Amino acid sequence: MEEFYAFIDNLSGFIWGGYWGLLADGSENKLLPLAPMVFILLGTGLFFMIRLKFLPVRRLIPAFGNLFRGRGKHVDADASGEITPWNALSTALSGQVGTGNLAGVATAITLGGPGAIFWMWVTAFFGMAAAFAESSLAVKFRETHPDGHIHGGPMFYIKNGLGKKWGWLAVFFAVGTVFSAIVTGNMTQANSIAIAVEAATAGSAMPIPTWVSGIVIAVLAFIVIIGGIKSIGSVAGKVVPAMALGYIVTALIMLIINAEHVPGAFMMIFSHAFGLEQATGGIVGYSVLQAIRFGVDRGLFSNEAGQGSTAIAHAAAKTDDPVKQGEIAMLGTFIDTIVICTMTALVILSVQGQFVSGDGFVDYAWQSTTLQAAQVTTAVFNEGLPIAIFGIPLGGILIAVALSLFAFTTILGWSYYMEQAITYLVGDWAAKPMRFIWVGMVFVGALQQIDFVWKLGGIANASMALPNLIAILLLSSVVVAMAREKGRI
Repeated sequence: MEEFYAFIDNLSGFIWGGYWGLLADGSENKLLPLAPMVFILLGTGLFFMIRLKFLPVRRLIPAFGNLFRGRGKHVDADASGEITPWNALSTALSGQVGTGNLAGVATAITLGGPGAIFWMWVTAFFGMAAAFAESSLAVKFRETHPDGHIHGGPMFYIKNGLGKKWGWLAVFFAVGTVFSAIVTGNMTQANSIAIAVEAATAGSAMPIPTWVSGIVIAVLAFIVIIGGIKSIGSVAGKVVPAMALGYIVTALIMLIINAEHVPGAFMMIFSHAFGLEQATGGIVGYSVLQAIRFGVDRGLFSNEAGQGSTAIAHAAAKTDDPVKQGEIAMLGTFIDTIVICTMTALVILSVQGQFVSGDGFVDYAWQSTTLQAAQVTTAVFNEGLPIAIFGIPLGGILIAVALSLFAFTTILGWSYYMEQAITYLVGDWAAKPMRFIWVGMVFVGALQQIDFVWKLGGIANASMALPNLIAILLLSSVVVAMAREKGRI
């Protein structure tokens, strides 16, 4: 088993870090100056940003207007689709806003330094263009099956946009979606919930073990997903906006309390992003590459732009305007990374205290060698909100609740993505059996080793992103033509 773990570690390192294996002295064996997925992901986003003449920037405010008009009464009753544009974005956000916004941000900072946040921003900025491209294509090339259900996403714009000769690429994406759904959309989320709840209740009279959390999450998920996309969209449309707003307000309170350290947090982000802090130590190149690697990796894990997953949700939107829905889709990337991830990062980098690290203490939780992933965020909130309820720190309670909601809604959204991939591969008959299998995997994920699950997540993301990015690049002329037809460029 240790050999398998080592293989996964090396494969993840090559995809996202440009290296394979370790040298005798323990240093990374660098093969490429820039990791394959970092180059492809950022390159594709930059390509679309330029070809669309910075449409995501110019149309950001109007896109919010379209979103609020897409809540119900302004939706065209005769338009194709199953859920409102608002619920489509909420479903997409349910998949985007998850452990990546809490544990993922903490992981990016602890492994790549504060500068990783800058590269998360870069990923999101260019990712908005990729999100527009993939979701507009998803609406244009979706299918309505005899039972009335909408089927869309990268599989279908590959099949209907590129033609039968590219069928292998659609299958590649669908298989990658199944893999990614199991790991990043299911196991990672359930694992993070279980660990956060266990940590938050560890010092109480009623500690909650991970297996109990696994059972509860599985049961609640089944209640929602058994009703399909309409049930998922309805729940997401109510829960996701409320949980996102609640978390943002809580983070803002933390930042106001620690306002004197916020400018320093921004300084750390920019100085570490370009190796200014490490320049005197002679490790500037390595530090910058680490920041880029983990910033882009965790950025994609969080906002999924270019991965093709959110396009599956937007394909179900009740609209006949692919461009308008594409603009709404790019808001998901903005809200997820530019807003929510930034809130988490600033809190982690601005709250000071005495955090356990090995045999001593450090001033910032992200510097600790003892705390990992969500534990970093929990420790910061405990320090920043030193109030206890029934012996449990308030900060820990808030993080456990936020992470549980974020991760739970991600499990809901990704159940639909996996269902669409499975039915594309084997037929519509597999939809309901898959829902039962899905909740079983939730329980299994809650009990897994977290480091291993995170590494699998990076590989799973790449297995979806690569075929999707190839497809949207090949269909870029269609994206540009749609935008031009609507007067956007």
